[in-house]
Amino acid sequence: MPSGQMPAGQTSAPTPATEVRAVSTAKPARRFDPHRFGPVVGLILLLVIGTALNPDFATWGNLMNVLTRTAFIGIISIGMCFVIISGGIDLSVGSMAALIAGSMILVMNALAASVGSPVAVVALGVLFALLLGGGFGLAHGYLITRGRIEPFIVTLGTLGIFRAVLTWLADGGAITLDNDLSDAYGPVYYGNLLGIPIPVWVFLAVSVAGAVLLNRTAFGRYVQAIGSNEQVARFAAVDVDRVKLLTYGLLGVCVGIATVLYVPRLGSASPTTGLLWELEAIAAVIVGGTSFKGGEGRIAGTVIGAVLLSVISNILNLTSIISVYLNAAVQGCVIIAVAFLQRRRP
Repeated sequence: MPSGQMPAGQTSAPTPATEVRAVSTAKPARRFDPHRFGPVVGLILLLVIGTALNPDFATWGNLMNVLTRTAFIGIISIGMCFVIISGGIDLSVGSMAALIAGSMILVMNALAASVGSPVAVVALGVLFALLLGGGFGLAHGYLITRGRIEPFIVTLGTLGIFRAVLTWLADGGAITLDNDLSDAYGPVYYGNLLGIPIPVWVFLAVSVAGAVLLNRTAFGRYVQAIGSNEQVARFAAVDVDRVKLLTYGLLGVCVGIATVLYVPRLGSASPTTGLLWELEAIAAVIVGGTSFKGGEGRIAGTVIGAVLLSVISNILNLTSIISVYLNAAVQGCVIIAVAFLQRRRP
């Protein structure tokens, strides 16, 4: 028998290369992933329910109102998504926003006398808020990475520190923006472009930037790798401490952006500013399909989660099914329910 030929009736055994090609060309079976599509289905159902309960729910004005109010928490949630994917947590974002708002107003009021243009004062105030937010976030990251303190403990401590400092600065009351500055600053919240409020445009821009950063850059891949297995990431020469530091810094900047949009809404900051924002931000991330254990998450899901929670609150406000004072209780129940559903998640 010539070499290289097999006896009749026999076939050659598949080689490893053949098996790899067979596996790579085989298409995986399509199946419904509740963690990926669940938030979308839930949002659609809520939209249908809201429209059925109150015809005013489906109006353009109400939609823009919902998205505008979502912008603050949504922007913070995008930064929180990076932190949670990396295996961390930040409980202080609401208190941080309150202190940034109060400090920003004090700085702007102080500059009003020396800087002639209100617009220039507002621009300097915005820059100050972003730098302060980034600084607070980097401080968290430094304590967590260099101090080797658990994120829960660090941010739980600063939660109290930030709000206490604001209360001291406000002397237990409110810090109010100067009237001339308030008029110049108002369009940042109340203005619109092409019929869409400015906060919604900013929310959209931050969402796109966050998605690109998470899915199209080495930094985003490192964040997911650290959340999946930090030890393996270290063995793969990933600078884990630096990446964690940057994730908390990024979250701080997002809090700064949200605060910049929030301040012109009321023109003041008080000890109740940003109350329970951390609950809403974490809820939006988890409802959006991000694993609370880290390693996996999507910006698009986080955005949908933030909108979904705002829609729930809006429906409760329009229909009076339950007291508006129970909105936080509903959000807490949503967090627990989603965490329960994630128990068997790989």
